[in-house]
Amino acid sequence: QVQLMESGGGSVQAGGSLRLSCSVSGFTYSSYCMVWVRQPPGKKREGVAAIDNDGKTNYLDAVSGRFIISQDNAKNTLYLQMNRLKPEEAGMYYCAAERGGCPWTTVWLEYQYNYWGQGTQVTVSS
Repeated sequence: QVQLMESGGGSVQAGGSLRLSCSVSGFTYSSYCMVWVRQPPGKKREGVAAIDNDGKTNYLDAVSGRFIISQDNAKNTLYLQMNRLKPEEAGMYYCAAERGGCPWTTVWLEYQYNYWGQGTQVTVSS
């Protein structure tokens, strides 16, 4: 059974940093795509960072240069380092995964990901 569990959320002032973690179990595919998705209050979810099994990454333009997605395969953990956070980036952050590599032209389409965590809350005060 595949399980994804996020942690690391919390409260930070605008301009601050947080590091989110996503612990993965039961996901044994050698080819995969993993993404971080956020949902601000009252808004729809949007993908912000993606990484595949080869370590190739992609970012939403709005976070490029400030967020870093990484993975530690030995620890079965996905990370999202978020720097220079903005108040509008507050919300629930989810990790999601799917086998078969990242479809880079459609990587932000959520329906492609069958495995999701429960989310971790990020609050950014101005």
